[in-house]
Amino acid sequence: MKLVIAIVSNEDSAAASRALTKAKFSVTRLATTGGFLMSGNTTLLVGTEEEQVDEVLHIIGENSRKRTKIISANTSFNAGIYSGMPVEVTVGGATVFVIEVDRYEKL
Repeated sequence: MKLVIAIVSNEDSAAASRALTKAKFSVTRLATTGGFLMSGNTTLLVGTEEEQVDEVLHIIGENSRKRTKIISANTSFNAGIYSGMPVEVTVGGATVFVIEVDRYEKL
């Protein structure tokens, strides 16, 4: 058994969850906050058999798109550093961890 932990943008979380559920995967959604931009994310937890991990990753990838965002000049980067001019950054997509589950019980 594997646990897939996928961090996706809030904009993509509903579509990714729907697609996973439609494919008969159980999904738990957690509200989380990203580090660099301190923006809202959703962490998806999906427990699945090892042979289905690639399908889960494909569904998440198909429903998590990257996009660019302009950060204004007066945005602090959490270390007392300010940009003098607007900065374009890439956000979105998904960060995914797949970990081994030693034990699983539904109580």
